[in-house]
Amino acid sequence: MPDRRGQEGQAALLALVALLLAAAVIAGVGHLGRVGAQRAGAQAAADAAALAGAAGGRAEAERLAVANGAELVAFVTQGVDVEVTVQRGPVRAVARARWDPTPIP
Repeated sequence: MPDRRGQEGQAALLALVALLLAAAVIAGVGHLGRVGAQRAGAQAAADAAALAGAAGGRAEAERLAVANGAELVAFVTQGVDVEVTVQRGPVRAVARARWDPTPIP
């Protein structure tokens, strides 16, 4: 029979290391999920603000940005094109839209 003196507690230490590693992986995945959700929310706010801004101007773009929990930080028009930049939390997003008043048949 092998001599196992001095090896008591090694399995517990290995289990603790595995548990800490698993916790770190879970925390990392959770962080990535939060970042993805923040980006998606910021982009949705930018898209809505750009469409509203193309049809109704800066005031409408700002109204839609705020309604989506973001702040309008830039609004640029060039002819019928609009580009907006919004910030929602730590994330900035840009969206573009074009106003075409031609009625759809």
